[in-house]
Amino acid sequence: MTVIRPLTANDAPAWRRLWHDYLAFYETKVPDAIYDTYFARLLGDDPRDFSCLLAEVDGAPVGLAHYVFHRHGWKIEDTCYLQDLYADPAVRGRGIGRALIEAVYRAADDAGAPSVYWTTQHFNKEARQLYDRVGRLTPFIKYERPL
Repeated sequence: MTVIRPLTANDAPAWRRLWHDYLAFYETKVPDAIYDTYFARLLGDDPRDFSCLLAEVDGAPVGLAHYVFHRHGWKIEDTCYLQDLYADPAVRGRGIGRALIEAVYRAADDAGAPSVYWTTQHFNKEARQLYDRVGRLTPFIKYERPL
């Protein structure tokens, strides 16, 4: 059974592994100071900072979603940007990505921000198959929550 829950301070090693693997997929590396700062911000209470949800299977973190709320020039209410979404390859195809996206949708609804969007690279075909089911492709190669 998959459980989606907020990040806690005890999650540092698992979160670090998942985010490292996510960055590696996009052929990106960041210095240790970025990991430390980002993790601290994810746990902080500054509304400008990102939030994190973890997906767990059998008590082990296997996926993450980082998202942030921000103002939008064309809307009164805030919008939600889903920046990072990752599921460990060992659990792909088991609904982890969908569960994380739907949890971000609920967080956005709870915050009064019905618009949720994210981007991906064109070659991310496996993820795009999911995104085409839970989102709407825009002309900007950006997915957003269908309303």
